[in-house]
Amino acid sequence: MARSIETGSEHLTAEVGDDGVAVITMNRPERRNALTDGMMSGLALALAEFETASDVRCVVLTGAGGAFCAGGDVKGFAEGDGAGGGSSSWDAGVHEQRLSHRATSGVLFNMPKPTIAALPGPAAGAGLSMALACDLRVAVDTAVITTAFAKVGLAGDYGGTWFLTQLVGPSKAKELYFLPDRMDMATALSLGIVNKVASADAYEATWRGMAAQLAAGPPIAYRYMKENINRSVGGDLATILDLESTHHRHTGTTEDHKEASRAFVDKREPVFRGR
Repeated sequence: MARSIETGSEHLTAEVGDDGVAVITMNRPERRNALTDGMMSGLALALAEFETASDVRCVVLTGAGGAFCAGGDVKGFAEGDGAGGGSSSWDAGVHEQRLSHRATSGVLFNMPKPTIAALPGPAAGAGLSMALACDLRVAVDTAVITTAFAKVGLAGDYGGTWFLTQLVGPSKAKELYFLPDRMDMATALSLGIVNKVASADAYEATWRGMAAQLAAGPPIAYRYMKENINRSVGGDLATILDLESTHHRHTGTTEDHKEASRAFVDKREPVFRGR
């Protein structure tokens, strides 16, 4: 039976299904799920819970109402004193944002479990950054993405410049930040920004099927695969070869590996238990 967790925000829901898939939904459809401080705090709480929860094997981040996330609340910026408002000082604001970065996009990227961004529609600005922080992205074919920051005179946050540079290289990333045109999913797929694109009829089944497959897979092996790949970014070959040696030998001692070997001989699907 699915269980829900309290996020402290009316605009963010989080639940875990019997299949080990945790789904976090940004739920502010009247503003295309534009981010608020409460949503970000709730996201940090949900991710902290799911990162260590034994019944969670895969985490999905998505949005309600036909959009993923419009990014920062530009209307809210106009009503207040800008994207950096709300803090007692400039230094305090920078520190608060650093903490928010680490607790949200940082956790999505680094947690030892697969993460998926499911895009039912547009992703822009910090919303796109959150999607890029996930390991994989699945989108409906009518979705669009844009960095958006240049249009509101901001430099960008939540790791988007780093994540996008890893995917498309620095020259293309600069183009997409300097000239923030909307990108369709055919182009995003060709650039490797999204992993799968599906029709509206098949979109939910596609991301749920991927999440279920990951949740049924070998969690210990996934953990070390993810660390190997993440640390390969900016790492040298000698370091990664040493890391792979340690992780490969370690996973070879697990019950999951032994079960998979027996299943191969028996011509059946293995049952991975994370041990």
